[in-house]
Amino acid sequence: MLVWPQAHAAMDEARAKLASLIGAASEEIVFTSGGTESDNLAIKGVAFKRKEWLAKRGPHIITSAIEHAAVLETCRYLESMGYSVKYLPVDKHGLVNEAVLEEAISAATVLITIMHANNEIGTIGSIGEIGKIARAHDIVFHTDAVQSAALVPIDVEKMNVDMLSISAHKIYGPKGVGALYIRKHTAIEPITHGGGHEHGIRPGTENVAGIVGLGWSR
Repeated sequence: MLVWPQAHAAMDEARAKLASLIGAASEEIVFTSGGTESDNLAIKGVAFKRKEWLAKRGPHIITSAIEHAAVLETCRYLESMGYSVKYLPVDKHGLVNEAVLEEAISAATVLITIMHANNEIGTIGSIGEIGKIARAHDIVFHTDAVQSAALVPIDVEKMNVDMLSISAHKIYGPKGVGALYIRKHTAIEPITHGGGHEHGIRPGTENVAGIVGLGWSR
């Protein structure tokens, strides 16, 4: 049985391994219960942080029409709360047209969320180029990398990604654990509240065994 200092050290090691995998800093990794929670935390977290826009012009989110349900259903939920969402079409290869994406950006756009690798057809998107567009317009960019993390090279700096979702069981780790990369200084609102776990962004007792398994699965 691990006592708390040993458990904490084991989680720190897993956090460092995961950060190294995607070219991030350890403190930018937040452990979650999986990809679905990571997507929810990323999208709602940014949207809620900018809720003051709702009374003025309504925060605007851009995504694609073929995202995973964890992204699409989260966006639909936000629409029911008054947020505006643009669902971009894709071509026959499942790719978003970058020019169309840039045309969809407005002064109210607060988030772009486009998956890295499609969960049904396996297409890998041009995330780096989309990230450049988001960066040029000072918009937070999230990508669901559940299907690609640890399977294809990922560098969050080169890809201009602000948030990135990971799930352990997709990379031969245990079920019920995942992570969200959040670039330093990215403004995000917690969607659950409690203790100060995971930098105060994702409170709740950590799944130590799952987290360690995630660290070793990479």
